[in-house]
Formats: sequence, structure tokens, C-alpha cells
Amino acid sequence: MKNLITVLFIVVLFVGCKTDKKNDKDGMHQNHQVEKNESSKKKVLSPHTYAMSMIGNAHIHVDYSSPGVRNRMIFGGLLAYDMIWQAGAHKATWLETNKDLSIAGKVLPAGKYGFFVIPSKEEWTLIFNSRWDQHGKDEYDTKEDVLRFKVVPEILDEVLEHLKYKVTKTSNTSGTLSLTWEKVSVKFPFKVKNK
Repeated sequence: MKNLITVLFIVVLFVGCKTDKKNDKDGMHQNHQVEKNESSKKKVLSPHTYAMSMIGNAHIHVDYSSPGVRNRMIFGGLLAYDMIWQAGAHKATWLETNKDLSIAGKVLPAGKYGFFVIPSKEEWTLIFNSRWDQHGKDEYDTKEDVLRFKVVPEILDEVLEHLKYKVTKTSNTSGTLSLTWEKVSVKFPFKVKNK
């Protein structure tokens, strides 16, 4: 009888310990899950993204970080008129093309360029700069500009929360590039120059 009680005691003790360990494991799993859910709720304010398209045999790629409006006045507010802007958040936006492009009657040679803008109410100045890898506008130098031209902004009815670039094919040798944010959109056509 003593042996039977001893065996039962050992079995109860063993099963109890396993149950406690299992509960501890579940508890750890639940804590980990909560931490994971909390971290997944953190939203990147200016996500890194890109826009690209093939226009004939030209590959056009725009790389940028996309800030949000977040109930702010952007143009003429957060971004002062007539001041240089890196056309995105954080690092300067850049464009890469493997073919020469004709833009506003000028040639943008194949390569990689920093893309900057000077917004104003009536017209924007768009700039391709030879230094594509810049932090914001801090290192920007007009002497390194490769191409500058002006466009008239379009005012939209609806607010677009996050900055968006779009490369649109209009034919086998032409396309448009647009930048849209808040209630403003600027767009320009280009042609692929085949050598």
C-alpha cells in the first residue's frame, strides 16, 4: 500500500509539474504574441517605396520615401513656397533611366539622378541633379544640376494622404512622370531617345 501511495504521489507531482511548465510556456507565448501585436501596430510615417515602368526598351525607376499629410498644410505650410525640397522624405528622391530621355526639349542622359523640386503657387521648378545619393536637401548644390524645367501644378479636389510617384507609358517611346501629394499634382511628359 505504501508503494502504491508513493507511486501515486510521484505521478501527481510529475503531472502537476508538466502542467505548470505547459502553462508557463503558454504564458510566454501569449506575452510574445502581445509584443508582436504591439510592434506590428507601429506604422512607418514615411515608408520607403518606388515607382517604375518599361517604356519600350527603357526602364524608368523612381525611388523615394512617402511622407503623409497627417492633418498638416503641406505646400505653402510645412514646405515653404520657393524653397528647394528633396521631393520625398529623408534621403533625396532619385530617378534612374537606362536610356536617354527627352524632357522639355532637353536631354537627360541615361543614368541616376537626385530629383528635387521648388514648389510655388503658380509653377514648380523640377530639377535632376547629378548627385543622386544625398540626405535630404542638405547637400544640394545648383552647380550639380543636369536639367531644370518648369511645370504648372494641378490642384485636386481630394487629399492624397501619402506622396505618390507614377510612371505611365503613353506609347512605345513616350510616357509621363507624376508626383502627387496633399491636393497638388505635377506631371511632365518625356520621350525615350533610342540611339
